Amino acid sequence: MLKLLITGKSGRMGQTLLQAAAAEPDVTVAATHDIGEDLDAALQQTDCVIDFTVHSFTSQVVTAALHHGTRLVIGTTGHSEQQRALIREAAQSLPIVYAANYSVGVNTLFWLTRQAARVLTQDRFDIEVVEMHHRHKIDAPSGTAHRLLEILNEETHTSYEADVTHGRLGNIGPRKTREIGMHTLRGGDVVGDHSVIFAADGERVELTHKASSRLTFAAGAVRAALWLQHQPAGLYDMQDVLGLK
Repeated sequence: MLKLLITGKSGRMGQTLLQAAAAEPDVTVAATHDIGEDLDAALQQTDCVIDFTVHSFTSQVVTAALHHGTRLVIGTTGHSEQQRALIREAAQSLPIVYAANYSVGVNTLFWLTRQAARVLTQDRFDIEVVEMHHRHKIDAPSGTAHRLLEILNEETHTSYEADVTHGRLGNIGPRKTREIGMHTLRGGDVVGDHSVIFAADGERVELTHKASSRLTFAAGAVRAALWLQHQPAGLYDMQDVLGLK
């Protein structure tokens, strides 16, 4: 039986993670944590932490997990390069799953985007990415959109800094050949929509995933925690968990 620690228990995602864990017979929630509570005491009771709180908490939870030798599933986004470096360093000692999105469908979208970019090359197809989330989301673009852009940059040999354009305004001239457009929408209670568009003269291919419930992300995170039980120290993502690499 896998003993889980769920952080951010009073938040929307924390509540959903508790629901997902309750539906999994091989998992028990041995401890929970919220701001102001004793993280070390909670870690002492558990085998794995699932953290979907905020990126500013990541350093604290990673440091504590290292101290206790506790496996870690990280679902927060918006990390700085310093925070990502801390996660990479910790993965030399701990098994960690660190993913922009834990949905099986979204990870299929990642895989399809890579395949499409290899076929629908930039000499004919322009590429645009669009994401929409609820009004309360604080980082933009989303972590999932960032991962889509990383995949596109890898396959097209472009650069996030030089070739990704965030929205367009004014008399900007014609579209650049290697440009990848990124558009962020916020409003209502949208859980998460992501689209990758490949547009050429005479045809257009669109890959889209729409999430209607946070439970899909939570169930994926619990699945990742179960998978992590049998892995050595290292940094993994959901592509590893799902066998898509």
